[in-house]
Amino acid sequence: MAQLHTGLIVANHGRHFWVEKESGDRLICHSRSKKSQAVVGDRVLWQASQDEGTIEQIEPRRNLFYRQDEVRTKSFAANLDHVLVVLAAEPEFSSDQLSRALIAAEEQRITPIIALNKSDLTLPFANAWDWLQPYRQMGYDVLPLALTYNSDTDRQALMQRLTGKTTLVLGPSGAGKSTLINCLIPGGMVTTGQLSLALRSGKHTTTSTTWYWVDAAKTTALIDSPGFQEFGLNHMDPAQLAGYMPDIQRHATQCKFYNCSHLHEPGCGVRAIIQSGDSPDGISANRYKIYSDLYAELKQKRRY
Repeated sequence: MAQLHTGLIVANHGRHFWVEKESGDRLICHSRSKKSQAVVGDRVLWQASQDEGTIEQIEPRRNLFYRQDEVRTKSFAANLDHVLVVLAAEPEFSSDQLSRALIAAEEQRITPIIALNKSDLTLPFANAWDWLQPYRQMGYDVLPLALTYNSDTDRQALMQRLTGKTTLVLGPSGAGKSTLINCLIPGGMVTTGQLSLALRSGKHTTTSTTWYWVDAAKTTALIDSPGFQEFGLNHMDPAQLAGYMPDIQRHATQCKFYNCSHLHEPGCGVRAIIQSGDSPDGISANRYKIYSDLYAELKQKRRY
């Protein structure tokens, strides 16, 4: 039987993977099956095949960050410590998409960090910072950044949080995700180009998710992911949704009924505390709308 080797997936597209060997060298590997379940961040067992390799087994994961809509499931990365959501004062971001990404992280027990970029844009930043007040009250780490102006200061603030961890970086177009990666890893985008070029050879196409080592000792890693317009959570049970939203969960224990949906039942502890002000113990009207809309969406999907 051919010898199996351990490796780390650092880039992928479909059935083609860029695997880092224990020596630090990298090679292209292919999946045995037509539909591979492997993702960036997976530890795998691979077998040599001429100048490339074949992935034979995925080792057990700690977690898997993914989204699911009516058409498909999109897996971002596995074995994460953090999900870093990069937003910007401009362009305006969607609180619904932010909440969905946070819920997906909570469901997989991954610690979220929210970074708000472009703090140099005084008024737009102040408005965006105020909009994120409910998330700070929930206990989320919300970090102000001005990546094109205070790179050294921002780099130190980021590294305090990310050192020794594996972090997936998410963010809409224009938020500064690429700038952040180049701030932490000078020349990081060059690495992306090299990996993409390698995977484009023959039938290979551009990689969509990429792993970067931040330090020479390889203890700190960033994973860059493609942007997204939608973030489906169809895989979730609506009855579990409140447990992944800290502000809702905080008051759900006060409900009269153990299986309260927090939509219409009498004696609901959640609806009793909804407010639009800044009370640290309350639930903002916007957050409750996100909860109720998503609950209805998930409930509808369960009927089909």
